[in-house]
Amino acid sequence: MGKFTVSPDYFHGGYVSHALLFVYGTLRPGFDGPMADWLKGVASPAGGAVARGRLYRAGAYPVFVPGGSGKVRGDLFALPDADAILTVLDKHEECAAHFSEPHEYRRELLTVQGDAGPVEAWTYIYNWEVGTLPPIEGGDFLA
Repeated sequence: MGKFTVSPDYFHGGYVSHALLFVYGTLRPGFDGPMADWLKGVASPAGGAVARGRLYRAGAYPVFVPGGSGKVRGDLFALPDADAILTVLDKHEECAAHFSEPHEYRRELLTVQGDAGPVEAWTYIYNWEVGTLPPIEGGDFLA
């Protein structure tokens, strides 16, 4: 990854020291849920972020579709043990290899605008058609 100027708690010498995760829904620190609590216990908050795309409501949770001119607000986490944390999250999001396809989500690296500039972060992207799912106006699930 490239050189960034971001909080020294999560980046050393201007270079990313841990993989990052961008969360926009039920994994965000402001959401009251067991997986959000778990994530706060195993990863370090690394500030707010904005991604290009759109959020839609799929029942009790949002889904993210990247691209376009919309803005989706979320949070970044630094992942000290990215492989282990992402394995648990892949199971939670039901996109691990043992789940039947097509998966509702896929995990991808995405460039997001962090508090101090652009960074690459893993995120979970909706993998199905949005069809008639209602958009979340303003792009912030917790607003």
